This record gives sequence, structure tokens and C-alpha cells, in this order.
Amino acid sequence: MERAQEMAKLAYEALEDKKSEDVKVIDIRGISVLADYFIIANGSNQNQLEAMKDAVDEVLYKAGYHVKQVEGNKSSTWILLDYEDVIIHIFSKEDRLFYDLERVWSDGEEVDVTSWK
Repeated sequence: MERAQEMAKLAYEALEDKKSEDVKVIDIRGISVLADYFIIANGSNQNQLEAMKDAVDEVLYKAGYHVKQVEGNKSSTWILLDYEDVIIHIFSKEDRLFYDLERVWSDGEEVDVTSWK
């Protein structure tokens, strides 16, 4: 498994473990140089958003991947984790609907991470 795929899979699993809602992985390799994958998820409250962020950071750090940039804090309703090859967006439900990144990046291909070995 390539580096970006491994990162995306680990992040996806960490988000699922924290009961994140509607986790989507979008392959943007063919349409952008920003990253290989966007991961978009939302939570139901501020504590869950922070737990989601912490879980992703912990699992990726243990695997040897270090976050390059974090945008958002404990009171944010949109947290962005930039791991260069993978960018993770953690939203409140309302902000996810408002910003609608799935529509913005609709040229990308949604990926079924569970099929990756």
C-alpha cells in the first residue's frame, strides 16, 4: 500500500472508532496538486470533534506520520489537519452542510477505503 493510501486508511479507521458521522475519502490526485486524498467527516458536538482530531493525530503519529499544519481549535466547528498527502476536514454537521466540500471536490472520486488491503 502506498504512503498516502496507508495514511488515509489509518485516519479513516480512527474517525470511525470515534463514531464520526458520514466519513468520506475523496481521491483528488487527478484534479489537484494539494494532496492525494481529502477526508471529510463530521461529529455531533464540540467534544466529539476534538476527540476525532486527537484520535487521527495519535494513530498517524504512531505510524510515523506528522501533521504539517492544524487549523482550528477546541472551539472551532471546522478543524483541518494537513498531512501533505492527506488533508482531513472535521466539521460540525451544520458547517459541513454549509461548506459542502463534497460538491466543491465532486470531480474527485469517492473511495471505499475498506477495500484497501
